[in-house]
Amino acid sequence: MLLAAISLSWSSFADEGMWLLPYLQKMNIRNMKERGCKLSAEEIYSVNKSSLKDAVVIFGGGCTGEIVSPEGLLFTNHHCGYASIQQLSSVEHDYLKNGFWAMSQAEELPAPGLEVRFIRRIADVSAEVLGNVPSIASQEEYERITDENIAAIEKRLGEENPGMEISVESFFGGNQFFAFVMEVYKDVRLVGTPPSSIGKFGGDTDNWMWPRHTGDFSIFRVYAGPDNRPAEYSPENRPYKAEKFLKISLDGVDENDFAMIMGFPGSTERYATSYEIDDLLKVENPQRIFIRGERQAILWKDMIASDAVRIQYASKYARSSNYWKNSIGMSRGIEKLDVKARKEAQEASFQAWAEKNTLPEEGYVDALAKIRSAVEEMSPLSASRQYLAEAFLSAVELLSPTRSFIGNRKTLELKSRIEQVEESKESLGEWYRDYSPATDRKVAKRMLAIARENMKELPSFYAEVVDKEFGGNIDAYVDYLYDHSLFVSEEKVMALLDDYAPEKIASDPAVVMAKSVLEQYGKLSEALKEPRKRYDEGHRKYIAGLMLQNPKKAWASDANFTIRLTYGRVLPYSPADGIEYNYYTTLKGVMEKEDPANPQEFFVPGKLKELYAAKDFGRYANAKGELPVAFLADCDITGGNSGSPVLNDRGVLIGLAFDGNWEAMSGDIAFEPELQRTIAVDIRYVLFIVDKFAGAGWLLDELQFE
Repeated sequence: MLLAAISLSWSSFADEGMWLLPYLQKMNIRNMKERGCKLSAEEIYSVNKSSLKDAVVIFGGGCTGEIVSPEGLLFTNHHCGYASIQQLSSVEHDYLKNGFWAMSQAEELPAPGLEVRFIRRIADVSAEVLGNVPSIASQEEYERITDENIAAIEKRLGEENPGMEISVESFFGGNQFFAFVMEVYKDVRLVGTPPSSIGKFGGDTDNWMWPRHTGDFSIFRVYAGPDNRPAEYSPENRPYKAEKFLKISLDGVDENDFAMIMGFPGSTERYATSYEIDDLLKVENPQRIFIRGERQAILWKDMIASDAVRIQYASKYARSSNYWKNSIGMSRGIEKLDVKARKEAQEASFQAWAEKNTLPEEGYVDALAKIRSAVEEMSPLSASRQYLAEAFLSAVELLSPTRSFIGNRKTLELKSRIEQVEESKESLGEWYRDYSPATDRKVAKRMLAIARENMKELPSFYAEVVDKEFGGNIDAYVDYLYDHSLFVSEEKVMALLDDYAPEKIASDPAVVMAKSVLEQYGKLSEALKEPRKRYDEGHRKYIAGLMLQNPKKAWASDANFTIRLTYGRVLPYSPADGIEYNYYTTLKGVMEKEDPANPQEFFVPGKLKELYAAKDFGRYANAKGELPVAFLADCDITGGNSGSPVLNDRGVLIGLAFDGNWEAMSGDIAFEPELQRTIAVDIRYVLFIVDKFAGAGWLLDELQFE
């Protein structure tokens, strides 16, 4: 009954929803056609034939990209390519500041470590995973059986699809499962990127905001071996021959136009309860906002003072600040839109239904009680573990290479680890390339201080080292740490690997600190296991019960970085009384935002000014003679969708999704149809920058326009 409810429910309104491709025919295509879509479900997703799905890829570890030419050319966001652009940059070749444009395939730059994943097959394996799970199974029994079944499925699919990557993923809190067969291409090269003054225009100030004027795009190319299959980087590799790629539209968008987005949304919590929202607002988000804010202030000061540090920390800072501001906006939106009260009303309705219509042994009656008690028990444990993760393991970078030499959270198994570390010399070298010990020392002093001020139980090194040997003086301890640890220096670490001796490491002050932090992290993780099982069981039963309670509702699973489709319309919105936002922005707004007092965020390149002054927009202008920069659509996206193609009613590329809007930052918890908007860079602005600004028109010769 539950699987039927999942797969067959349907609604006439589907603005909310990150929809699974195999069920478009059953659940969505009728509504999509009513809204103007001219494609069939088979053209969007086909089991047996090439379809739009085959042009959309996982880019790197957390973004989406799309193939736009027969030669493997790929579009994604500038901020998605940012880490690779930073990695390829130096003070002498500052591609972050100045941009980069290959003028032939021979000039394209290999991006080490960057991978692209194509989804080759999707299969609903719910029956195989859940078929032998008793309906009244405990969570422990449920996990044991499903884990065994998933392992068997992944083994079978791996044998059937040699060379492919297999992943079985959970949906609806463990009530449904899909298997994904992926082909991983490892030779990906940078083709072009605008300078940060275009690709990151507006910086943190404009992040998550509308009106937006950011040319958030970068261009890569996928390369393959002689058989067009994945191959490690080689000069002999050739551009990937794409069976399916997206065509480009220069027609632009008008208000109420149909728009759809296919991509890999990362994570949402639409089924979160009021108890989890309480914890998010009172503990999790405030801690993240405070800890990251303190660290970012230190990084930013050093980045402004030094080009070398700016390049080293550009990607790290961007990753941190993006989620930092997201947390600020999410808390604001949840409180302003009274999301908790809406969750409480849903929970009251569910509880009344469960008590009237289900038996206690089915697990629906006490589902919410299990969630509530688990959250109450987990909250202080998770708060402490978050401090260890944010203020130590993520913020104090010195602990990163140190952890490579620690066997596990409880013991130092250095001898058994040394061969693995030897193999990591190259990656360690790259890590140190983007490391500033002086900056990290400043961060460590602040992080250790705020941890002492805010944690109820500190890692043991505070009492055993900071207090005992340094009289509680954190600054003195940190100075000693960075003056005496081998791991501050790449040269010393490499020398250690060449002449390894356990005694050189066991007493290293950074190892002592890292071991202490990891031991406490491990204790907290262990303590969280039991309440987490209780939460997982309650969560699974609550979602299942909601779908049984409302079998006619169109239910969409939370995002989990698997391929989804969302659709809606190009629409403006009103964020507050008396304020009306247009659905698109133009290059005029870029000129208006220029701020000489804030050149890090609002600098406009001279050539862009010249093109604007001459109105030299070519075929990329709209009917009014304006050059469009960005536009809005009421599609349902989240992190991971960055770089996703925005497609028109014919499945032709009109833009690249890159952000959501500030007023609906609560959208990961509760969708806000009146406010929630996707912000996309207009494909015409992308092509204008490539053609007119960069003079890389040779790339446009690869594209097909429709």
